[in-house]
Amino acid sequence: MPFERYVGIDYSGAETPTASLKGLRVYLGEGDAMPSEVPPPPSPRKYWTRHGIAEWLAARLAEDVPTLVGIDHGFSFPLRYFEAHGLLPDWPTFLDDFQRHWPTDEDHTYVDFVRDGSVGRGAARQGNARWRRLTELRAGSAKSVFHFDVQGSVAKSTHAGIPWLRFLRQRLGSRVHFWPFDGWEVPAGRSAIAEVYPALWSRGFARDGRTGDQHDAFSIAAWLAMADRDGSLAAFLQPRLNAPDRTVAQVEGWILGVAGALGSFEKTAMIEARGAEDSLH
Repeated sequence: MPFERYVGIDYSGAETPTASLKGLRVYLGEGDAMPSEVPPPPSPRKYWTRHGIAEWLAARLAEDVPTLVGIDHGFSFPLRYFEAHGLLPDWPTFLDDFQRHWPTDEDHTYVDFVRDGSVGRGAARQGNARWRRLTELRAGSAKSVFHFDVQGSVAKSTHAGIPWLRFLRQRLGSRVHFWPFDGWEVPAGRSAIAEVYPALWSRGFARDGRTGDQHDAFSIAAWLAMADRDGSLAAFLQPRLNAPDRTVAQVEGWILGVAGALGSFEKTAMIEARGAEDSLH
């Protein structure tokens, strides 16, 4: 087993980076133990903040314990976004550019403040709700990272969370492998952070009285540990993608646990979805 600890984070893009949010939940499992909830540090705040989670992760991942972290928001945007805004297809460059336009890691900043133009320069870096990443098309039910204001939307948490990935990358450097942007193979002994989609696994674990947010975070950590123990994680870290799709995925990111290869029905659906997007331009 390449990892010794497994962290599942159910994310929230509500309010500000220092707001105490009931929807932010963290579960951690070590070795063969079932994951348990990690409470925030003692403070007047009852729940985690996005800033607090980033600092906690930075401290844990600086330890010499190989840890796999799953976070349920998008780590990057569709290739169409890079093309529309004339950006290099390079993830570290994207992180810097995004934070300059969407400074959602700054105090007193809501995602909606950037959306309405009162903070940042979000109007210069907009996306289209019909643009979807390759991994979202393969996952089937995953929504676009630009699909705001709908049930099950991941757009707000993605726009709130990406600057904190940049923070962790700057703080930890080569100690942490951001999968798959730093490569599909995680070096031995290295901790890793991956995008996940808890809906893939949450129904497979008993709820046991947990809230929806708690259960999603638990399911992430539990599945990561189970997949590592039974040996299936290695295959999920190397999804079956052809060379062009692999190149795209290293810019757009990939949801850990989503299969790479498509059947004929899925290929037809993906082609039709791409065609619908093209007709809008």
